[in-house]
Amino acid sequence: MAVGKMAETLQAPLATDTAPSSSAQEKCDHSPDVSKLQDPEAATLEKSVSTEPLQPEPPFPEGGLQAWLVVFGAWAGLFAGLGITNTIAVFQSYISTHQLADYSESSIGWIFSLYTFLAFFCGIYIGPIFDKYGPRWLIAAGVVCVVAAQMLFSICTEYWHFILVFGVLNGTGCSLLFTPCLASVGHFFRERRGFATGLASAGGSIGGIVAPLMLNSLFSNPSLGWGWGIRIYGFLCLGLLSLALIFVRSRLPPKENASIHPDPKIFKQKPFLYTTIAVFLMEFALFIPIGYISSYARAQGFSESFSFYILTIMNAGSFFGRVLPGWYADRIGAFNTNTIATFISIIACFVIWLPFGHTKPGIIVFAIVIGIAGGTNISITPVCISRLCPTESYGRYYATCFSVVSIACLIGIPIGGSIISACDGDYWALIVFTGILYVLSFVMFLVAKSASVGWRLLAVY
Repeated sequence: MAVGKMAETLQAPLATDTAPSSSAQEKCDHSPDVSKLQDPEAATLEKSVSTEPLQPEPPFPEGGLQAWLVVFGAWAGLFAGLGITNTIAVFQSYISTHQLADYSESSIGWIFSLYTFLAFFCGIYIGPIFDKYGPRWLIAAGVVCVVAAQMLFSICTEYWHFILVFGVLNGTGCSLLFTPCLASVGHFFRERRGFATGLASAGGSIGGIVAPLMLNSLFSNPSLGWGWGIRIYGFLCLGLLSLALIFVRSRLPPKENASIHPDPKIFKQKPFLYTTIAVFLMEFALFIPIGYISSYARAQGFSESFSFYILTIMNAGSFFGRVLPGWYADRIGAFNTNTIATFISIIACFVIWLPFGHTKPGIIVFAIVIGIAGGTNISITPVCISRLCPTESYGRYYATCFSVVSIACLIGIPIGGSIISACDGDYWALIVFTGILYVLSFVMFLVAKSASVGWRLLAVY
C-alpha cells in the first residue's frame, strides 16, 4: 500500500508538469489543432509533418522603447527596400523611353521581374538564417548590396547592365532586408502584431511616395539628370539603412539545432499550403498595377509628369492601407482582413479601372483604392503567416511562402507586357487578367481560413 501511494504521489506532479495549460495553448501560435481531424490516419499524418512542437511561447513585450525602436528601424529599412519595389513603374517608364527605347515593354519587364523574384526568392535561405543567427549581419550585407546597386544603376546604359545591377544585385540586397525587418517585429508583438507590422511596412509606402516625386524633380533638372538623381537616392537609402542596422534586432534566443536549410515539409500543412497559393495569386495581380500604372497613364495620353504622380497617389493610398488595417486586423482577424482587401481589389479592377481608367478621375480613384487594398495585403500577409507557426520559426515560414510567391513576381510583369503587345498596346485584357487573378486569390483565402476554423465566415481569424 505504501509503495502504491508513493507511486501515485510521484506520478501526479509529473502529469501536472507535462500537460500545458489551456490558457497557454490559446496564446501559442501553432499549426491547426490536430483534435479537429476526425480521421485517425489524418491525425497521424498531421503529427508526422508538423515541424514544430506545440509549446507555449514566452510573454511578448507588446511595446516598450526597445520594441518600438525595432519597429522604427524596420520602417527605415523598408522605406529604402520596399520604396525601391514601389517605384519600379517610374524606373520602367523612364528607361523605356531613354536608355532602352529600342526594347519592347516585355523585354524591359524582365529586368524588374528578376528584381522582384530575387527580392523574395532568396528569402528561402535568409529566413532560416535569421531564425538561427538573428538580423544584424543579414541587414549589413543588404546595406552594401542595395547602396552599391544604386550607384552602379546610375551609370547603366546597356540591357545586360540593368539585368545584373538592378535585377540581380539590387534584388538580392533587398531580399537581405525584407525578412529580417518584418520577422524582427514579430519577436516583440503578438496581440498587436498586425498594428506593429503595418507601421513598419508603411515605410515602403512612404518610400513609394517620396521616391517618384524626388526622382521626377531630379531627372528634370538639367544639371543632375538620371545619373545624379539615382546617386542622390542611393545616399538617401544609405542613411535609412544605417538606421535599420542600428535598431533592428531579434528578441527570442536562436532555436536549438535549427537548420539554415528550407523545409518543404511544411507545405503538408494545408492551411499554410492554401495561404501560399492565395498570396501567390494576390502578388501576381498586385505587381501588374505597380509595374504598369505609369505606362498605362502615358498610353492614355497623360503627361510623363502625371504618370509619375499617379504612382505617388497609389503609394499614398497604400500608406493608409498598411497602417489602419493593421489596427483592426488585431480585432477581426488577419485572414478576414486580407480577404476583404482582396475583394476590394476585385471591385477596383472591374468597376473602376476597366470602364473609367482612361479618364483622369477614374485612374486617380483606381490608384487610391488599389493602393489601400494592396497596402493591406502587403502588411497583413506576414501576420497571416505568423498565425500558422511558432514565432521562433516565423522567418522560415515567411521565407518559404515568399520563395514560391517570387515566381509570380518573376513572370507577372513580362506576362503583362506580352498581353499588352498581343492587344496592340491596349490594356483592357491586362485589366481583366488582373481582376481574374484577384478573384482566384479571394477564393483561396477563404479556403485557407476554412482549413483552420471551418466554413465559419464570421469567425475571427
